[in-house]
Amino acid sequence: MKKYIALFFLGIFTFGCSDLEEKPVGIIRPENFFNNTDDLQAAVNGAFANIAHNNYWGREFTIALMLRDDMADIGDRTTQAARIDVNDMTMNDTNALVANFWPQSYIIITAANQAIEGAKKTPGDPAKVNAIVAQAYFARAFAYYHLVRIFGDIPYVDFVVNDVNQVNSLGKTKEAEVYKKIIADLEFAKQWLEDKPKVKAVPGKGTAAGYLASVYLTLGNYQKAYDESKYVITNEAKFGLGLDADFQDLFNATKTAALKEPLFTIDFNNLVSGNYGQDYTAFFTGSLKDDSYSYGQGFSVAVPSLKVFNDWDKRDYRRAVSFDTIIRKKTGPGGALQVYPSSDNEKAPRPHIAKYYRFPGKAGANGRTSQHNYITMRFAEVLLTAAEALNEITPGTTEADGYVNRVRARARNKAGKIVSFPANVTPGLSKADFKKMVIDERRLELAFEYVRWYDIKRLKNGPEVFGPNGFEPHPNFDPNKDYLFPLPGTELAINPNLKPNNPGY
Repeated sequence: MKKYIALFFLGIFTFGCSDLEEKPVGIIRPENFFNNTDDLQAAVNGAFANIAHNNYWGREFTIALMLRDDMADIGDRTTQAARIDVNDMTMNDTNALVANFWPQSYIIITAANQAIEGAKKTPGDPAKVNAIVAQAYFARAFAYYHLVRIFGDIPYVDFVVNDVNQVNSLGKTKEAEVYKKIIADLEFAKQWLEDKPKVKAVPGKGTAAGYLASVYLTLGNYQKAYDESKYVITNEAKFGLGLDADFQDLFNATKTAALKEPLFTIDFNNLVSGNYGQDYTAFFTGSLKDDSYSYGQGFSVAVPSLKVFNDWDKRDYRRAVSFDTIIRKKTGPGGALQVYPSSDNEKAPRPHIAKYYRFPGKAGANGRTSQHNYITMRFAEVLLTAAEALNEITPGTTEADGYVNRVRARARNKAGKIVSFPANVTPGLSKADFKKMVIDERRLELAFEYVRWYDIKRLKNGPEVFGPNGFEPHPNFDPNKDYLFPLPGTELAINPNLKPNNPGY
């Protein structure tokens, strides 16, 4: 962490449709930069630019989250060993994915800390300053919320690092304390962010409240999880939120910027500068040997097991949106497309993930650049969080049923044709049956959206989902070790105060 944390620069490209314009200012020094609120906004935008990076949402972090759960397995097992180790629960403290997304997480945090410190020196209307710096508080909470769920106890840095010696002796902050700080950041963000930002790449009050609901659900504080999610639902029109009519539109890069469902998006928009804007998700999840798309073939890295596909009711429109079931090959002198079963993919003969590969907008290099606005949280998740939390507080309510029914009603809109599946929730379910139902609804509704691993971790149901009857059996899964990733061994070697590593590593 230390070789990265003292060096921070803003992204040098512009997010076209999100209006996040960064200036290449080099290392930010508060005494010579924060002269007005435009400077402050540029600093804040730098934190978001560092999320849209190859080492974070572009590949290394998201592929780790996707492979760790029970919905996406390794397709082509000739891929990088680090990916296989994350998937198979055989990773160690030299894992290359962790070695990339750990420091990138702290670069995001450093950018946020620079903006938060700079806000103290920024002249102008205090309310406007707070509204801008609240975005930085959200960005810091966003990064730490992922870090603490992945690693547990971690170094917590909430100050500007001007000298590497300032972090030479940092120890780990207890997980419970990190959560308190995340909540405090999100509370500040909720107070000062705009009700309805112009673009979804900028967080609003609903974004902060939605993440507070998620944090409280993770902590098992069901009353507060319900209160925060209910706040979002009650104010959905005010916050410009709601469910969009067609589930497919959520994963069409040409449409997502105009949707109301996202609480927060990470915009790639086909703009690449070095590792900034590098988006490998479509490339990693698309099928080898598939010539359907002008931007090239996929790589079959993250591919669902056949059991994941076969268990999903074929009447569910979300299944058709989530999977590619055929591949197309160019054959003959004219290169005509011929349709083959997915089994023609010899490396991974089964359906592939379609959410990111089917409609990436303007894309190139086998989908490694795209126009995707990746949704980190959407309104459907808030509804399901409210339902799960309310069931824990007061089981058997029609209110909780209604939240799930809203999600299912949207799923019945099959590209404009209203069908009968999935049916509404059976009224009067027991507390245990409702919980089982809503967790499974989250698995289907949010499939391949980097949520499932966190559900497995918070529910501690790894022995079940990775057991012999699970969707993706992993005999190596050890509940005493595998709910946490290892801290990078290089960090522990540099700073012994971070020892010991997580149990089992």
